Amino acid sequence: MKTPSDLQHYQAATRPAVSQGRWLLVFVLGYFALIADGADVMMYGLTLSRIKDEFGLTNVEAGALGSLTLLGMAIGGIVGGWASDRLGRVRVVAWALALFSLGAGMLGFTHSFVEFAAVRFISSLGIGCMVLVTTLVAEYVPTERRSLVLGMLQTGISAGYIVVIALSNWILPQYGWRTLYYVSAVPVVLAFAIKFAVPEPAAWLASRAADRASKTRRADNRYAQIFRDRQARMMFILWTFASIFILSGFYGLNNWLPTYLEKELHIKFSSLTGYMIGTYVVAFIGKIFAGWLGDRWSRRGVYVLGCVGAALFLPVIIFWHTRDNISTLMLFFGFLYGVPLGTIGTFMSESFATSVRGTAVGGSYNLGRFISGAAPIVIGYIATQFSIGLGFLVVGAVFFLSGVTALFVPDRLYDTQH
Repeated sequence: MKTPSDLQHYQAATRPAVSQGRWLLVFVLGYFALIADGADVMMYGLTLSRIKDEFGLTNVEAGALGSLTLLGMAIGGIVGGWASDRLGRVRVVAWALALFSLGAGMLGFTHSFVEFAAVRFISSLGIGCMVLVTTLVAEYVPTERRSLVLGMLQTGISAGYIVVIALSNWILPQYGWRTLYYVSAVPVVLAFAIKFAVPEPAAWLASRAADRASKTRRADNRYAQIFRDRQARMMFILWTFASIFILSGFYGLNNWLPTYLEKELHIKFSSLTGYMIGTYVVAFIGKIFAGWLGDRWSRRGVYVLGCVGAALFLPVIIFWHTRDNISTLMLFFGFLYGVPLGTIGTFMSESFATSVRGTAVGGSYNLGRFISGAAPIVIGYIATQFSIGLGFLVVGAVFFLSGVTALFVPDRLYDTQH
């Protein structure tokens, strides 16, 4: 029998105006959160050469720092996904954003490999929870425009890349890599805005009220729920493998692309920032296009085509680049690279029921992060033995495998507002 408190939660959760009237605010705050996320991810790649020189790191040690980051992200994301089903999406996102912003700022005070690694690991626990920003927004946005809005949301990550690339072009030559990390603590202010301005999604409140009313304490057994249900179990496994492949490519590329352009293509740092900004601006377009097409056609189809397209185009960059065509090749690749990233949030969120969505998305995505943590080390090893370009061929292969895995995931299994 429902208690008065449960009834109040349930009635509040089922008022459509609550989510419909606030989804734009949630989108804007979520967008800024992903800008901070993207900036943090790109910052390590941009400062890698300087950190290597100051700390005297080998390629493998530099790759290990990236892999340690992914390990922390995986642990934080898995725990954060479970906590978001128990405690709420908003609460977890706000605290996670505060943790990784302050942690990133603290990196500027480190003076050795061990200190940097320890602080980076702790701050990365918060970064891992940023996948839940997509889940939070997905539970607010109306079904008919969800893919487009979430595709636009994912451009926040690219915007973060562009912001930090522009800042690095100004800060790194004049003030050094430490100052860039000090500046990265600013988004802690955004964490407070999210905590106090955004209510929990209606679907989550309804699911939580149903748990309390039934007294089954299902919130304590989210993974048990997932693995008892044949469909949920299969979706969890498929998304774990798809995440392993796409994130291996994503983090391998982001960690080593600046070094590849600077060391193997001999592009000056001043020009390098222009190349990378152009690439990620075009990725904006790819993500928005993917969201628009996902609403009108198929989330799965768009994701698969994006993964396969990026995979097939990477060898073109490696083997057929010249000084005259590299900028064009990078722009075209940026578009293809943005397509799967623009639709993965909607596609994955709609693969799971509300009661286990946070746990399932956070768990499968971050198990993928955990295993993909080997990618920066593998590329670092290949770079030492052969070349970074050869390592990027491996990146193309894993992009392709993510697309193949996604072929087995049905389209639009659940409406995230229900």
